[in-house]
Amino acid sequence: MSDGEQKLLDTQGDYLYAVKDGQVNDGASWRSCRLVLTNKRLVLATSGNKQTVPIAKVEIEEDPPDIDATEYMADITAVSVGGNVIFLSVPDGTLDVEVCRAILHDEVILVKHPAVKGGVVQEADWEKAQFRYVDDTIKMALSDGRLSIDVDNVGNIDTTEKTVRDKSRLVVSVEHTEDDLSVETYLTGTNAHTNALDSLFSTAVEKNEASVEQLDEQESQVLMALYSGVSPFEMSEFVGIPVDEVEDAYQHLLEIGAVDEVRVRTEVELNARGRNMASDAMSDQ
Repeated sequence: MSDGEQKLLDTQGDYLYAVKDGQVNDGASWRSCRLVLTNKRLVLATSGNKQTVPIAKVEIEEDPPDIDATEYMADITAVSVGGNVIFLSVPDGTLDVEVCRAILHDEVILVKHPAVKGGVVQEADWEKAQFRYVDDTIKMALSDGRLSIDVDNVGNIDTTEKTVRDKSRLVVSVEHTEDDLSVETYLTGTNAHTNALDSLFSTAVEKNEASVEQLDEQESQVLMALYSGVSPFEMSEFVGIPVDEVEDAYQHLLEIGAVDEVRVRTEVELNARGRNMASDAMSDQ
């Protein structure tokens, strides 16, 4: 690999050209390949062929064609490269996030933070920042310090057209928490950047919403009680369920990443994902 190139993914997968030179290829069939993704390129290697695409030419395809081959494969990631649309699939279905990460890695985007804080619009300026996504956390350096956004901490997103530095741009608005306070951060860049940002945060929101659906009624009660400040030691009496059932609820919340273990079997504390899940659960009541 060249200097500065970082391998993000190296796995077995499948691909097909859903659109070739601008024409929908409805009869396309899947081909197995070794799929390598770095911050510089996408490589699709078969026994007799190796295709290399610079990552700068790759964009998330927002409107992929519906062709017959999609019936036989789940978790498809669609990317556009010029006049082509390539469908990609890997066994664990995590490719969406990795492609977005590759497109955005070390790219300079425009950031406004905080744009809204506690529901109040702020007077923050747009700044240039280098994008990094590491261990489910987005990290960028701003003039007044570092900005970190835990993707498990994202509540809602919205992508709309706004005027940025006297130019109309698509802007991704990301709601998250910072020091237990709701804030919104605005991000924008090229079309490729904006599409990748929208896809990355949309995936995070869908994941967080799906986590809420995994809870039964007792687990929701425990989660909301933690959110309200009830001590884990007082949980059984507060929600009116036996201690062993509270422990079972804690275990499931640990498994889905809603709480962090503080002391084995007796104490947990709500984390960022858990606070968002609790807020969503309370809204559903």
